[in-house]
Amino acid sequence: MKKTLFLLAVLFSLGITAQNTYLHCGKLIDTKNGKVLTNKTVIVSGKKIQSILNGFVNPKSSGDTVINLKDKTVMPGLIDMHVHIEGESNPKRYLERFTSNEADVAFGTLRLAKANLMAGFTTVRDMGGSGVNISLRNAIAQGKVIGPRIFTAGKAIGTTGGHADPTNGMRKDLMGDPGPREGVINSADDAKKAVRQRYKDGADVIKITATGGVLSVAKSGQNPQFTLEEIKAICETAKDYGMIVAAHAHGDEGMRRAVLGGVTTIEHGTLMSEATMELMIEHGTYYVPTIIAGKEVVKMAKIKGYFPEIIVPKALEIGPKIQETFAKAYKKGVKIAFGTDAGVFAHGKNGDEFGYMVEVGMPAIEAIQSATITNANVLGVGDELGQVSIGFIADIIATDDDPTKNISTMSNVSFVMKEGKVYKQ
Repeated sequence: MKKTLFLLAVLFSLGITAQNTYLHCGKLIDTKNGKVLTNKTVIVSGKKIQSILNGFVNPKSSGDTVINLKDKTVMPGLIDMHVHIEGESNPKRYLERFTSNEADVAFGTLRLAKANLMAGFTTVRDMGGSGVNISLRNAIAQGKVIGPRIFTAGKAIGTTGGHADPTNGMRKDLMGDPGPREGVINSADDAKKAVRQRYKDGADVIKITATGGVLSVAKSGQNPQFTLEEIKAICETAKDYGMIVAAHAHGDEGMRRAVLGGVTTIEHGTLMSEATMELMIEHGTYYVPTIIAGKEVVKMAKIKGYFPEIIVPKALEIGPKIQETFAKAYKKGVKIAFGTDAGVFAHGKNGDEFGYMVEVGMPAIEAIQSATITNANVLGVGDELGQVSIGFIADIIATDDDPTKNISTMSNVSFVMKEGKVYKQ
């Protein structure tokens, strides 16, 4: 009896239970080798992938479950490197800064988080909000609410009047003078303090706004907004605290400084020059294009009254250029990490990004790898996520068609498993 109890305890500690799930996969995308395999059985035990067998193998135990995915294409759960989980674009978005309480934002995130998961994105990197994103991450990890695994920047770091200054566009008596605690810096010392505050708040990564932005209530969408000294201070401090740095950037000079300063990823990269592309290749910097955000913002900008007037010309200028820049950067050899900027448009439409990437020359299998194995490696979890492999976390999705032949199927994920639990079938 004691031996039996001991064995059960060992199995439990290893995440192995008596009940396993057998996935009969008609096609299975091997993201490590860039191949599409056929007729495989993936056995999931607890939260992990226990084994992968040839053919359609039936379980020996009556307590095990079989899921028929013989007419589907199975792959690892997707990773979106750029979302804003706290909100979603709408014509009242700028007014909501003054009318929504923190609790209102928190309750609103529940629907948005679930939309990402149901779209096949079992992991997301949140690129800046008010701090509710940190609480949401914790609630999902604790199983209190449904959503993707979240790596979050907490509150993004900007400069006074810059893209991440939370008081932009306010009347003077409300502006105040936000500082490092609020994510606004004006020196290298401020920069270090802001990073340490993000760490104290519980952030996983750091996000800076290296240039102006499209949707902030400010004139320029592309001017550089940090000195090289400030960016270096941020990156060096972040490294000390075990965090990587992402840089929002539309203008080329701000991008160049960000790469030289040591950031891991450039977000958007709209006006990236060939010289900056070469610099990114030299430094190993990843590019997160967010093509869909540019396209969606252009549509919204053409609706009268949707955005404040100061934003409209920026949106119409910047939005259409991202896809073209992505095509040039990919062909040049810049490393691509998949990201969408969901929140700028409706959460759940993230999968449309794949079509835009393939449309201008990236092979479908590489686009899928960018959203799985590449992103897992960038986040430092490449030994747990991004592959359907033995010992990996059982984040597994499926599409009705083979995306290597019909990329549009990535917009309609039909099966979602996260950590061994089925959320959509």
